[in-house]
Order: sequence, then structure tokens, then C-alpha cells
Amino acid sequence: MGTKKILYISGSLGLGHINRDLAIAAQLRKLIPGVEIEWLAANPATDVLSEAGEKLVPGAEQYANENLSAEKAAKGSSLNLLSYLLKSRGEWKKNIDFFLKLISVKKYDLVIGDETYEINLALREHPEMKNFPFVLILDFVGLEAMTRNPLERLGVYYWNRVWSHDYRLHKKPPYDLALFVGEPEDIPDKSFGFGLPNRRELANALYTFVGYVFPFVPEEFTNKSKLKKELGYDAEPLLICSIGGTAIGRELMEFCGKACAIVKKKIPDIHAVFVTGPRLAAESVNLPGGFEVKGFVPRLYQHFAASDIAVIQGGATSSFELAALQTPFIYFPLEGHCEQANVSRILIKRGIGVKMNLSTSSPEMLAEKIVSTLGADTTFPAIPADGARKAAEAITKLFTI
Repeated sequence: MGTKKILYISGSLGLGHINRDLAIAAQLRKLIPGVEIEWLAANPATDVLSEAGEKLVPGAEQYANENLSAEKAAKGSSLNLLSYLLKSRGEWKKNIDFFLKLISVKKYDLVIGDETYEINLALREHPEMKNFPFVLILDFVGLEAMTRNPLERLGVYYWNRVWSHDYRLHKKPPYDLALFVGEPEDIPDKSFGFGLPNRRELANALYTFVGYVFPFVPEEFTNKSKLKKELGYDAEPLLICSIGGTAIGRELMEFCGKACAIVKKKIPDIHAVFVTGPRLAAESVNLPGGFEVKGFVPRLYQHFAASDIAVIQGGATSSFELAALQTPFIYFPLEGHCEQANVSRILIKRGIGVKMNLSTSSPEMLAEKIVSTLGADTTFPAIPADGARKAAEAITKLFTI
């Protein structure tokens, strides 16, 4: 059969998806002995790949970093996805050009793209260059207008029209397999817009649902006392505050600092750890003294598992990791961010986590919520956690076509 060569493109912002991509890659290696995987991503995902000993495509440093566009589009802890998409058009063009040049000189047996919508568009526009199966991974469907601005509503309608293009089943979509990380109920049961198809119906027709993908087995992280000891923490209550893999969230981190200073007066032995991530310098954040501050933390999920409570932005990755680990958490969705608004809808429906909004909250309110949540008996409903295996099994079938 010969050695199979895979190009894996991890296109999510920050660190949201690189760990799930590594989990899928690990399962692929189990199913396809000797498979060769090359990676294409931007910083900070490239740091995780390098630490894991993975092989990057030569010249990968030229791949455009969309985190810069997101950080420019953000206003404090608010990020409008449409504004981000408009600002990232230049990066999309660079990435399309890089990708088309790459596949013209290197032969791959399979290409996987995690939230690489620009690659999907490139293959739609240049079908003659597609001589390999293409797998698209995604975890949300469609954009929402988050304001009454008519220009935003028009822009959202345009993007949703492009998104729903593949529902014309008489036309073959650019991807050979679309994997949805999650369940059908995670997708709003509504249309993309006037005259456009229903989102959930489109997903059921075109996507394969795999449940959730984690870089860990939840059952192996149930002993908090043991985990605390292994990670160098003492037995006192542990609070983790994290903002994810972009620089967006400085405002939330400093807000948490003020709240934790209040919590410290009520729970003197609490150990608060502030994780600023790889793109926000720890020393640049204004936090009260007496707390531990860290930058990039590899395998942050281990610290989530050891913690007694966490405060995070409302991204899907951290939220569902904490849910799988049965760790109580409070989340602040990025305001104006329709994807995180949908994540919030899913969490509320399942009774997972405690939602707060930064614009309508005070440090005192967060402190009170931390204290009350820390002392509560929390059990989240179980969620399917074998998505990496299911994804790899579905991908492997493409080699037999």
C-alpha cells in the first residue's frame, strides 16, 4: 500500500483546537501504522506542535496568523466575528496562495483542515488542484448578527449564503468528509437566513457527528488530591483563571484579579492561578499581589482537572473540557461573538457552568459567585468524549475509496 502522507491544517484562533487535532492525529497513527503527518498552523499552535515533536511543513512560518486580525478586531472583551472575518481577508488570501503552492509541489494522500474555511473555498474555486480527499472539521454552523446594524446583518447574510452553498446536493462539495465536533442539538434549529436552508438539516445531510474530542480520558482525572500533588499544588482550594490562546481577555483577567482579592478575604487559604496564555505577557497584566501568574501552560486541562473551580472565557474547548472533567466553572462569553453565544446556549440547556457577562457584572458579583459555586455540589451531565477515535475511524475510511 505504501506510506500514507497527510497534511493536517489546524486553523483555529489561539489554542482552541490544536490539542483536539493532536488527539485525532494520535488515533490516526494507531489505525494507519507508519502514516506521515505534516502540519500547517500559526503561532501559538505551532509552539504546541513543536513541543509535541510534530513535523511542520517547510516554510510554515509564512502561513498568515489570523490571531492578529482577531486581536485587532476585538474591543476589550468584545469580538464581533463578522468584523474579524472582514479584517482577516488578507490573511485568508495569503493562506490560500500558500496552500495552493504547497499542493502543487508536494503530494499528499489526504488533507485535513480544522476550521479552515478559506481552504474549503480555495478547493471550491480550484477543483482541478484537488487530487486528494479533503476532510473539513468544524464545531459551529452559521453566523448571527449580534447588533441591529443593517451592514452587519447584510454581511452575515452574505457569509451564511456562502456557508450554505454546499447544501445543493446535486453539486459535490469541496470536502469528501465533514466532521462536526459535537452533537446535532448543538446546531441551532433555524435557517441561515431568508430563502436559505435550515442549519441543523444541512448539518444532518452533509456532516458526520463525532461527539467531543479531548486530548485526555476524563476517567483518568478524577482524583483531585493526587493531581494537585503531582502538579505541585498544596491541598488548599485551587482556582484557575484562564483567558485562552489570544491576547483578547486582558480586561477579564484584571477583572478576575479584583474579584479574587475579595474572595481571598472570605477564603484566606484559596490558591488562585492566573493563566494569561501565550500571546498576553504575564508581566503586562495588572493583578494584585499574592497570586500566582503564569503565561503559556502546556496541557492546561491537567490544571483544570486539579482545580476546584475555574473562571474562563466562553470558548467551546475550555468549557467542554471542564464539563468532561466535572470541574465547576464560571464563564464570560466574548460579547458580540456569535459562536460563543451558541456555546453559551448549549451549556445553559445542559445545565453546565455558570454564565456571567463582563459588561453587566462587578468584581463583587464575581467574587460572590466564586464563593457560592466553590461550595456547591456540582455534577454535570455526561457528554460523549470519544470523538478522537470516531473522527479517526471516519477519516481512515477515505483511504479505501
